[in-house]
Amino acid sequence: MKKTEQIPPALGTVLILLAGCSWGSIGIFVRNFNKAALGSMEIVALRSVFTVIFMGLFLLVRDRSLFKVKLKDLWCFVGTGVVSMAFFNFCYFRLITVSSLSIAAVMLYTAPVFVMLLSAVLFREKITGVKIAAVILTVVGCTFVTGIVGSPVHLTLSALLLGIGAGLGYALYSIFGRYAIMKGYHNFTIVFYTFVFTSIAVIPLSDMGRLASVVTSGAGMAAFSALCGIVTTVFPYIVYNFGLTAVENGRAAIIASVEPVVATLIGVFIFRETMTAGNLIGIAMVLSAIVLTNVRLGKEAPAGREE
Repeated sequence: MKKTEQIPPALGTVLILLAGCSWGSIGIFVRNFNKAALGSMEIVALRSVFTVIFMGLFLLVRDRSLFKVKLKDLWCFVGTGVVSMAFFNFCYFRLITVSSLSIAAVMLYTAPVFVMLLSAVLFREKITGVKIAAVILTVVGCTFVTGIVGSPVHLTLSALLLGIGAGLGYALYSIFGRYAIMKGYHNFTIVFYTFVFTSIAVIPLSDMGRLASVVTSGAGMAAFSALCGIVTTVFPYIVYNFGLTAVENGRAAIIASVEPVVATLIGVFIFRETMTAGNLIGIAMVLSAIVLTNVRLGKEAPAGREE
């Protein structure tokens, strides 16, 4: 077990921004996989299994000691992999079937609220006026970015409960990931075991035969699948974990909310979608929240490690 080195807060912010941008690019891959008749859970399974294979081979070559974890600490990885990743994906994709994409996206980005509240209780992170303002800007900004403002949408009780589950599950990655960091586990170890447990949870819910057929349909699709795993999973989760060593959970969640902004811009510039005034207002609000949450960067350190 090797500890991840502490990095400067400013670099931590940049790394979390990079993670959010990478997650925001997933639409490029999802649209192509949907054309190949892959469902949402199959895409989650693809990302999870690829990450396990890639990180497993990487650790075999780089440092096999990074495979070592204590049995008493496995709950951290069950938390990041099952309670967070698998649970939030299940709730999110189920929400899409009973509601609209815009509602699903907005409910998912209630995550900073959960992260801020849970971190205050569990890690004694201060809830400041700046954080509250940034969270409000983030959530309201996401409603504009996703186009829900001005749309005739209705939120049913089942959609509300699934949305809360998605937002809470998404938030819990930062919580359980923080515990793993505090216990001294390297970021590579955290990512590997997170997706081991995610794979265990999502494979039974996926059509693995169909997934294997699509991935092996040609060299181009195999390379595209690998690129999806690297860009939307391996890279962002590694850099996000590094960022968590230097940035508080609450701030990290707000900074990572750049994801829907990037997704919207990709839709406009790559898929020729229309940019509305509401989108622009939402983008400005989310970016303002990110700037606001870093006004006092470095004055509040994240929770330390347990020895």
